[in-house]
Amino acid sequence: MLMPVVFMLVVVFAMSSLLRGSSNSDTDNSNQVELIEQLELSAVDSVRVTQAQQVPTGRVVYTLNNGAEYAFQTPDVNEIVAMLNEHGFDHYTVSAVQSSTDWTSMLSTVLMAVTLFMLVMLLIRGNAPQGGNNRLMDFGKSRATMVTNSKTHFDDVAGLTEEKGELAEIVDFLKDPEKYNAMGARIPKGVILVGPPGTGKTMMAKAIAGEAGVPFFSISGSDFVEMYVGVGASRVRDLFADAKHHAPCIVFIDEIDAVARQRGSGMGGGHDEREQTLNQLLVEMDGFASNIGIIVMAATNRVDILDPAILRPGRFDRRITVNRPDVRAREEILQVHAKNKPLGDDVDLERVARTTAGFSGADLENLINEAAIHAAIGNQKYISQKDVEYAFVKIGLGTEKKSRLISEKEKRITAYHESGHAILFHLLPDVGPVHTVSIIPTGVGAAGYTMPLPEKDEMFLTRGKMMQDIMVSLGGRIAEELIFEDVTTGASQDIRQATKTARAMVTQYGMSDRIGMVSCSDDGEVYLGRDMGHTHSYGEQTASAIDEEVKRIIDECYGKARAMIEEHMDVLHKCAGLLLQKEKINQEEFETLF
Repeated sequence: MLMPVVFMLVVVFAMSSLLRGSSNSDTDNSNQVELIEQLELSAVDSVRVTQAQQVPTGRVVYTLNNGAEYAFQTPDVNEIVAMLNEHGFDHYTVSAVQSSTDWTSMLSTVLMAVTLFMLVMLLIRGNAPQGGNNRLMDFGKSRATMVTNSKTHFDDVAGLTEEKGELAEIVDFLKDPEKYNAMGARIPKGVILVGPPGTGKTMMAKAIAGEAGVPFFSISGSDFVEMYVGVGASRVRDLFADAKHHAPCIVFIDEIDAVARQRGSGMGGGHDEREQTLNQLLVEMDGFASNIGIIVMAATNRVDILDPAILRPGRFDRRITVNRPDVRAREEILQVHAKNKPLGDDVDLERVARTTAGFSGADLENLINEAAIHAAIGNQKYISQKDVEYAFVKIGLGTEKKSRLISEKEKRITAYHESGHAILFHLLPDVGPVHTVSIIPTGVGAAGYTMPLPEKDEMFLTRGKMMQDIMVSLGGRIAEELIFEDVTTGASQDIRQATKTARAMVTQYGMSDRIGMVSCSDDGEVYLGRDMGHTHSYGEQTASAIDEEVKRIIDECYGKARAMIEEHMDVLHKCAGLLLQKEKINQEEFETLF
């Protein structure tokens, strides 16, 4: 602390001396000699001398007979006047002016003093303990937030029964470690929560903090990464140093993939900031000196890109997968989020749970919130089923554009297109039934939509189910061909989805007899260096065979779907007519057409 202050004092005095010295920097004795020479030659016409108050310094301006004018600074005005009198020159004037030298010197001194004071205060604040508002020298300090009274508990987390059971062991150990120590058991040093975004990983960590009743340090993986190499490693050391003082405790690192990516995966060298931070994290979790009483938790949705060293036993001993909720879990989550919201009698959360297959916990919370907003906008006292359906369409497809002007021809094409999808949803056993059919444009650019109502959640896809998905995707294009003998660009997304499904069947799932049970998929590497040097794991003949198999599957599904729609042409016309009349029909209205 003393050395920086001494250094700044030296700098201040040096600058002050420089400023004082600069005030006389323009004094030149050679000009005075030239004036004397001109006086001896009688070439001087007049001389003006200005003197600053209370100081002998001044300025001399003399004019020659030819009109030329010269000026210079003098350290002693009296000496110039005596010299003029000595040469018998009386065409001169002496005047006094306000001196700015003292004010400049005083102002510079005040500014230097203020600057010195501010720098000293910044240094003092920089060395202040954690919690200071303005810290200058805390780049290497941890950014973790310590929570001691989390209000989230396991009861607030719905649908994750098995996951809560596994994490309850961690909580029990923190409450009664002697029970486990007596059996010689070692609690896992680290627990990593893996799953898609929005499934409740961070909420589970908050619930553990509320259940355990021990200090809980929360930090994001991006908080370790800085521009300066070594800062992230310093923050890791500081984090675990704080955790040691509060052991037993939990350290939670959210989005750990921001700092724990696989090493050696970039284009440049390996000594970058992220890898230095990861190395320090590895040492702190399980290095030469163990951190007893510290349980590290982390959350990520990209476990495939994490470094293997951090996933091994001894660091993250336990991996807990948090998947998307099934229909029963979705209903429980909806009940939790609807607890403090007035629901109408027509709202069926069980039906909403079946409709929202594939939704995460965050999606369900957003669904109920959007329904509440829509009800509030309509000045309603309760949330109705229509509000929930509106929110479902808004989240999945965007807001319906009812005010958009569409020609009758485009409406008719859309009506037959969506009717083709709806017929196949109804007839095929593994993809339906139909929930809603609409020809109202949506925010994602679709001219209409057909929404199914899955009867149950599926753990895996069968070959038959994937074939039926392709058939449904092609239903809109088939209807256009049958009715208008022409096609539009409206089926572009359907064709793209059908092709993607067919290619996955051939290259990933071994569902092609010609290719066989051989994986020909390209792993989705996220590293630039690997992408640039990527090569296929199969030859050109296999690539041609894959393309042929994909086309064969598409053609086979197209033929079957076309035959089914041709068999139900009467339903196609009736459904399209009803859509043109009402713009949107529900499941009951559609099923009566059969």
